[in-house]
Amino acid sequence: MKIRALLTATALAVSTLAAPATAAPAAAATTTITIDPSYRGPEWEGWGTSLAWLSHATGDYPDEIRNRLADLLFGADGLNLNIARYNIGGGNAPTVRSYLRPGGDVPGWWKAPSGYTPADSDWWDPANPEHWDWNADANQRWWVDRIKADIDHWETFSNSPPWFQTVSGYVSGGFDPNTDQIRADRLDEFATYLVRVTEFLEKTHGITVDAIEPLNEPNTNYWRTTLGSDGQPTGGRQEGAHAGPALQAAVIEALRRAAPDRAIAAPDETNPGTLVTDWYGMTPAARDAVDRINVHTYGTGGRTSVRDIAKAEQRPLWMSEVEGSWGKDFTSMDSGLGMAQRIIDDLRELEPSAWVLWQPVEDAENMVAEGNLQWGSIHVPFDCTATDTLATCPVRTNTKFDTIRNFTHYVKPGDHLVKTDSTRSIAAVSPTGATVVHANPAATGETVTLDLSGFDIRRATVTPVVTAASGKLVRGTPVRVTGTKATLTVPAQSVTTFLVSGVTDPGATHLSADRTYRLQGVASGRSLTPSGDGIVIRTGDTTAANQLWTVQPSGNDRYQVINAGTGQRLAVRDGRAVAETAGTVDDGALWLFSTTGDGTYTLVNVGARRLLDVNGEATADGSPVGTYLPTSAGNQRWALKDETVGRTEIALAHTVPGRAPVLPATVTAVLPSGESRALPVTWTLPAASKWRRPGVVLVRGTATDTLGRRIAATAKVTVDVWTATEPTRAKAYTGGIPAMPGTVTAVGRHGGRATVPVTWGTGDYSRTGVVTVAGTARIVAGQTLPATVRVQVTAPSEGLLDGITVGASYTEPGYSTAGLTNGNLTDKAWSNWKGSGRNPVETLTATLPAGASAGRAVLHFYPDNSSGGGVAATVQAGTPTADGGCQVTGSPITVTSAVVDVPLATGSAGTVCLRLTPTPDGYLTVSELQVYAKAPGRGTDASVTSILVDGVPIKKFNPAVTTWRVPVRDLSCVQVTAVTTDPYATVAVTGSGRTRTVVSTGEDGSAQRTYRITLVRGR
Repeated sequence: MKIRALLTATALAVSTLAAPATAAPAAAATTTITIDPSYRGPEWEGWGTSLAWLSHATGDYPDEIRNRLADLLFGADGLNLNIARYNIGGGNAPTVRSYLRPGGDVPGWWKAPSGYTPADSDWWDPANPEHWDWNADANQRWWVDRIKADIDHWETFSNSPPWFQTVSGYVSGGFDPNTDQIRADRLDEFATYLVRVTEFLEKTHGITVDAIEPLNEPNTNYWRTTLGSDGQPTGGRQEGAHAGPALQAAVIEALRRAAPDRAIAAPDETNPGTLVTDWYGMTPAARDAVDRINVHTYGTGGRTSVRDIAKAEQRPLWMSEVEGSWGKDFTSMDSGLGMAQRIIDDLRELEPSAWVLWQPVEDAENMVAEGNLQWGSIHVPFDCTATDTLATCPVRTNTKFDTIRNFTHYVKPGDHLVKTDSTRSIAAVSPTGATVVHANPAATGETVTLDLSGFDIRRATVTPVVTAASGKLVRGTPVRVTGTKATLTVPAQSVTTFLVSGVTDPGATHLSADRTYRLQGVASGRSLTPSGDGIVIRTGDTTAANQLWTVQPSGNDRYQVINAGTGQRLAVRDGRAVAETAGTVDDGALWLFSTTGDGTYTLVNVGARRLLDVNGEATADGSPVGTYLPTSAGNQRWALKDETVGRTEIALAHTVPGRAPVLPATVTAVLPSGESRALPVTWTLPAASKWRRPGVVLVRGTATDTLGRRIAATAKVTVDVWTATEPTRAKAYTGGIPAMPGTVTAVGRHGGRATVPVTWGTGDYSRTGVVTVAGTARIVAGQTLPATVRVQVTAPSEGLLDGITVGASYTEPGYSTAGLTNGNLTDKAWSNWKGSGRNPVETLTATLPAGASAGRAVLHFYPDNSSGGGVAATVQAGTPTADGGCQVTGSPITVTSAVVDVPLATGSAGTVCLRLTPTPDGYLTVSELQVYAKAPGRGTDASVTSILVDGVPIKKFNPAVTTWRVPVRDLSCVQVTAVTTDPYATVAVTGSGRTRTVVSTGEDGSAQRTYRITLVRGR
């Protein structure tokens, strides 16, 4: 664990007055969370912590203090943790004075003469009982006895071997932090050291250790020892030992020799990206010896690569350490929300079976000295004495303590994490229901709808448990599930656990054999397609059967993938992705599908332990597809689109009496993916007599999908004598061109209605007002009717452009520019993070819809930490160049907040670019890119041109007269309507009996006209 300022924290204000989530009428923002229990993670093992350094620092504290800490960590009202990682200390030579941080000098289990120095490194004999100190580490062992009844899983781990097994002679690292620190000639002794201490702990304290982890963040440059002028060390301040992949492998193999029957966890690397390097740099024997993969998430890129390694290797995966600081005080929700989102991201992207904290208890004085950092969720001084009490050695909690409990109290061992489509939520299922944990970081409340359509539902309810600044874990009133959904509101800056009862997992497979899928490359947008016995990507073709695939579930979430057009099976043979004749099922023909819930998947081949991969990150049509190690890049991700045709929409047609209709050649099928397809159709026409009289005739037909399957189709034909068209409307700004409607509604003498094509004349849109434009509507061949459109012309306004696409000069694997236009202003959509060699500038390029003229852009940065991580230093707009650059104009804008308004050159069209410069050695994270353009405004006119009573205009109507008496024949059934000057003004008619009130309101709501109509018997 290396301490870094990531973000910063907040603390426990005990209160029962939180604004609980409630059944929702309205809120400032809305979100729907769809929970899919068919995609299951492994059985959940639990939540945990390491005992370093907190246990060594506090294990000898007075009972009231140390028991309070234990209850806060492992008690039912505390964090409720059930996993503990015991730190087997290394220990410096007896003559080395103390220089490690408080709690960091965890004692070693050796017994050396008091005069030994770091140079005395060849004395230790593990077979000599005199060389062991079985009374060592009393403080940490007090914790073992105190908490063992609460612990389901123990792990022992090492940060560094004892000094005499290191190269430098110190446990804080080598003099060069990039060189191997564990002595190659002492690996077997190091392994013996770890095994013997583990065995002693088990025997003496009555515990069972699940696994030994011999390494901690090994392939990093964190671990450096520096010496002062007197030869004594001055840093680093914690135990650590660099080990590259080859040395890691040697350590693991030595541990396997020392304890062939013990489980080994490794490599406990600092971030997912470095773990990938470690894993594939080890020997096959070392990889085979690892029983569980452990990873930390101090860096977040590449989580999905580690997920896929674990799936490919069929090993359990723990997120075995993380902490951070998301605030500078104890009471604001910054800390709690930062930690909650870290948990959500880790669980969604890693799919681990356990999630473990570094140390929830931090040294209060050190945190103050570091600028009120909020590492940990519980703060206590690490220098308390035997005479202290809780009054003189106070224990404080921040809001991380509260929001962590929203997870640890309700997602329990034995549950299974399941898929959600929300980046701010996780979900888990149990035999008795489901649990959803959702974070709302916004400054306003949020309406949350839970979509439970994937469950069997019986009298289901949702009970919210809310943590916000006003209260912690406040249970709200249960809300009944209506149909398949429940809607609640949650407060601003809150974490809410939704407890769902009355639902059960129906046990469906995630992918179904009766569905047809398209696998579309995320990077290329092209479809996975066989090519002979190979696999390529092809430009999408909705008529190409060989671009569609089916699956055959084979148990344990494994599938055969079979091409729907050719019948060939996707497999890996001799390291090559192939399309083969389906036959005997083996691991090379089986695939695992992994997703974060965003609709895209990686495909992991069970036999090859590799991912389906477009070779060389190519995107061109016909590019070959093979397999490769996990990278989290877009060329390994595939949008899975369900293209199964279930039904077709009713086709609408019309005709005139005595004439058979012209029926459409295609009908529309709406796919489960939300896309639509035009399918060819053959109609069975009824007898000619059906068209003789006005009315409605249903015509049956048969549509054919891409695979030749027949689907029933229906056309609804309206027969009538068409007499007129209804006026329609459009908008324009002065000097602009309106988007005119392509159709109008024709009305018939016998009540029929039909949508018919229309062509329009020209109009003058240079002045504000209403312009009436004439057109011609085509009814049937040889018959037309006049048409009218009223165009509202306003001064130019500004509108948010839809349909823009965004590209980036570089994107961190696992992220996508597609999220920059999804409307979510708070998600972490795009990142350019790299572990090293960060780009000094990035370019975002926005392609605008045809005809759009942009005026400004708004960038919503995602603040990735409290010190400005993710936010640019400057932003500058420009025009894209042919070589992919950005020709900037004007002066750069200094970024002072997470939302930046960027003026664009007047009338920018086609494409625009934004040049983002991060802080020195910084990185960028962005939630959304909005582009605004000229748009029609909202009308103000509320005037009325006529009022109609039973369809008859009031004679000599004068808009200035507001009271009218109108004779009618029958007072019991009267319809009053009005026509406004502005086609976008609205009219409301109220009243009954003899009186009606007509209120017209301008489009923008700023003006109204009111008329009182008195009906009298007459006519």
